[in-house]
Amino acid sequence: MTAGPDQLARRALAEFLGTGLLVAGVVGSGIAAARLSPGDVGLELLENALATAAVLAAVIVAVGPVSGAHLNPLVTLADRCFGGIGTSAAAAYVGAQLAGGALGAVVANAMFSRPAFELSTKARTGGGLALAEAVATFGLLLVVFGLSRTGRSSAAPFAVGAYIGGAYFFTSSTSFANPAVAVARMLTDTFSGIRPSSVPAFVGAEVAGAAVAVAAVAVLYPRARAGAERVVVPRVEEAGRG
Repeated sequence: MTAGPDQLARRALAEFLGTGLLVAGVVGSGIAAARLSPGDVGLELLENALATAAVLAAVIVAVGPVSGAHLNPLVTLADRCFGGIGTSAAAAYVGAQLAGGALGAVVANAMFSRPAFELSTKARTGGGLALAEAVATFGLLLVVFGLSRTGRSSAAPFAVGAYIGGAYFFTSSTSFANPAVAVARMLTDTFSGIRPSSVPAFVGAEVAGAAVAVAAVAVLYPRARAGAERVVVPRVEEAGRG
């Protein structure tokens, strides 16, 4: 069964808006934290992490019934590997996520009266950070697909939000774990920004972590539980593999 263009457009719009709100939450809360707690990096990071975790959980609840709330190209590509989404739908999702994330960063800048379009100068380099991104992404996909393949997707908004909030602190990279978020964060020269030259290493590490996660999920959960969703949260209407 192939998804109709209108149905796929709805799902892509949900991914666009959801990823945009996620990035706006990441960037906006980072700007607010730096202004509210200047000079206290630990408190700034805590404020940024709590806001991001809360926004992520809420957005998954909101758009999950439409698109499954992937909000992350690597979740989409992993779902494609497991047969939960078709190639054309996966391409539409990834494009929507990248575009939505970029818009989210621009809107966050504008909300705080900063230049809407700016490139970050914040370098994030080193083997430790790359390893952290691989670990963060591995854990994220393990949580997502561990829940979805065992029929427990109703817990995903809160489990995923909790994981990302925790990973802000247990990883040295503060857990981007999402290429769309990494690319978007190039567009803000603020607390949560990342210099464009640092992004390829981050994305490469995320892809590596996702690849290991897909292999681990295939071993741990070789067969999805009957009726289990192959997405973060179940869609209202299954659109097939369009």
